[in-house]
Amino acid sequence: MVHGIMEVVRQAHEGVRWVILGDDDTIFFVDNMVDILAQYDHTKYYYFGGHSEFILSNYWYSFHQGFGGAGIILSYPLAREFAHNVMSCLKRYAHLKSSDRTTMVCVADLGVNLTPLQGIHQIDLRGDLSGFLSSHPKSLLMSLHHFDMVDPIFPSMDRAQSGYHLLNAANYDQSRMLQQTICHKRSTSWTFSISWGYSAHIYEKIMPRSWLQNPIETFKTWGRSPKPPHYMFDTRRPSWDPCEAPHVFFFKSVERTPRNEILTTYVRAWPRGIGNCSFTGNHSAEYVSEIHVYSPAIKRIEIDRCECCDVIHEAGSNKADIKYRECKDDEIIA
Repeated sequence: MVHGIMEVVRQAHEGVRWVILGDDDTIFFVDNMVDILAQYDHTKYYYFGGHSEFILSNYWYSFHQGFGGAGIILSYPLAREFAHNVMSCLKRYAHLKSSDRTTMVCVADLGVNLTPLQGIHQIDLRGDLSGFLSSHPKSLLMSLHHFDMVDPIFPSMDRAQSGYHLLNAANYDQSRMLQQTICHKRSTSWTFSISWGYSAHIYEKIMPRSWLQNPIETFKTWGRSPKPPHYMFDTRRPSWDPCEAPHVFFFKSVERTPRNEILTTYVRAWPRGIGNCSFTGNHSAEYVSEIHVYSPAIKRIEIDRCECCDVIHEAGSNKADIKYRECKDDEIIA
């Protein structure tokens, strides 16, 4: 990997602005990468990457390191300087066995530190990733590494089918991929949490975004971790409380409407089967089997604030419509 940077620079392609390295078991969202990098001056020295989600991986290697599987990005001037000095650097750090860490220390010796990007995901996690993907950080999704090391992300699909299914949504709008949007139906005290292109949750209680932005811990640690903290982000434990456990829906289909909106459809994964939330009046959402989400066919590149949405649902109907819109001034998503 380290020599790869040198070889790219040696080829001296005209007009190169960025050098990007990653592994072959990673899904890259190239349009989002282009939009993110366009916000930076490529003539300056930049070293972009992502931390591991598993806190001990960062401790074992370095909190200053971009993990290479998910993608390391160097501005071309930095890559060129790196290539000119790489052989002497390799001699200085011959004891290192990780190309990720070798890249980091060679870049650090040039006076450049890591700029972490939240949309780059190493996925040093195991098992069911649905809780993590349903509460993605408010940042454009750029990569998902270790896709072959976790369970298939869609029920009844294998890993390959799951990957193609996710990319089918991305083909319509990468900018909203996994972005969490929350709205409420106050007459029934329902909260809808949409992870665009992946999942939808209904809670039978008005829940604030400050709580729902924490992933449900459906996943496990990458390695043995006897005591907390386990992760580089806050989590919430799965709950059997009917006021806190969501009704879970997964992405089924996507299409463009005659009104030039993008319609994504989410269908119920399984019956929740734990009763109703009596605290808010026993307004069960168990009969809702399908959620239709309408979003504008306009990219959201600079995400300074999440979108808001409105719920359209008639009592007793098994379908609910969600209409995306920009948030109003001073609007509280709770």
